[in-house]
Amino acid sequence: MSRFKTYVLAAHPHLRDSRVNRRLVEAARGVGGVDLCDLYATYPDYDIDVPAEQVRAGAADLIVLLHPVQWYSMPPLLKLWLDDVLTYGWAYGRSGTALAGKDLWLVASTGGPEASYHPSGYNRFFFDAFMPPYEQTAHLCGMRFLPPLVLHGAHRAAEADIEAHVAVFAERLASYPGWPELDELPQCPECDVPAGDRPLAR
Repeated sequence: MSRFKTYVLAAHPHLRDSRVNRRLVEAARGVGGVDLCDLYATYPDYDIDVPAEQVRAGAADLIVLLHPVQWYSMPPLLKLWLDDVLTYGWAYGRSGTALAGKDLWLVASTGGPEASYHPSGYNRFFFDAFMPPYEQTAHLCGMRFLPPLVLHGAHRAAEADIEAHVAVFAERLASYPGWPELDELPQCPECDVPAGDRPLAR
């Protein structure tokens, strides 16, 4: 029995109205070895099945966060998934090694054009400035953070640009882990969280 090598977490609150994310989800469904979860369709009440999600994430080698950028971050249901699923003792901490050695890949789209993510633009910072929370999430869980795939200006992107973006996404999913640049990336980090720093039940 074959297993899924990739788990795609698609988080778009209005996927049917999306120009880009809807097409990416459709493309992911057509790639072998991909387990896809439309978070807003699966958990419309925000009641995440944590054991089931841990099984799906733990079974994959690559976890993909697929979403539009909202207020310089991820949609709320995806943030809740991280909060609920990536628990101490499972995803991080001395005994939390379920995701260690895996890869995390961000596939994001922005409403603003790339020029808006510039010190002289209205978003004031280069897009990379908003990546540390994603990178540190990967680091804490012992995962490699892969170079993100980002489409800027999704609201007004030309059809040809969207098609090219979707094609790259599908090709990358299908060819993982045979990406040439993976050989140049450092191995997954070790991140020791002292027992005294673990979150306390509230």
